[in-house]
Amino acid sequence: MRYAGTELELFAQAVGWKRYVRDVLRPFIGGHVLEVGAGMGAFTQGLTDIPCRSWCCLEPDPVLSERLDRRRSHGDFPRPVEVVRGTLADLGGERRFDTILYLDVLEHVAEDGAEAEAAARRLACGGRIVVLAPAFQMAYSSFDAAVGHHRRYTRQSLERLRPKALKTEASLYLDAPGLALSLANRLLLRAAEPKAGQILFWDRHVIPLARILDPLVGHSFGRSVVAVWQKAGAAATWG
Repeated sequence: MRYAGTELELFAQAVGWKRYVRDVLRPFIGGHVLEVGAGMGAFTQGLTDIPCRSWCCLEPDPVLSERLDRRRSHGDFPRPVEVVRGTLADLGGERRFDTILYLDVLEHVAEDGAEAEAAARRLACGGRIVVLAPAFQMAYSSFDAAVGHHRRYTRQSLERLRPKALKTEASLYLDAPGLALSLANRLLLRAAEPKAGQILFWDRHVIPLARILDPLVGHSFGRSVVAVWQKAGAAATWG
């Protein structure tokens, strides 16, 4: 399985955005963590300083998984990580996790409902699925199509996707000013891929504004949407 997108190198430079995501998601991550579709490890590098018992990177693309493994062996991540090439079906049948992360991944999956249900079966009692995805289909652009996005989401569409065995713990939007930029690109620029300078401008100037503006608007709209779904039962002690 090969990844069709070309944006990973560009967005790897968005360190401000990844810190913002880390700060928002930190309360929901712990225990034994599975990062599905870890790519080249950009989120991994930013998140693995969060205390947890283990971190497994699952990546189906052979080139990306090999790159992840090289980064792991070179000590590029704040903590030891395991790299597994494949999908959920390639993990040991009895293996369970306290946190399963889909960070800018679920929109690439054609059968996203089946994927969410399969992930729910991998959760330990009290475990969580954490989803970060691009928001609002009205912002779908040639860039989305070029990098293999099947769709963009809303809080409501993610709620419909939630496995019935899980409950919603959190649902919110991030990067309100970034949504305006995405809409402008779709309506005015129509660029198939942002330039490196545009990514750096967004990361250095728009994301600090988003950190201020998002709470003021109650996380009611944004370029990205977050959903956290939790399985019933007492969670294991994290750390």
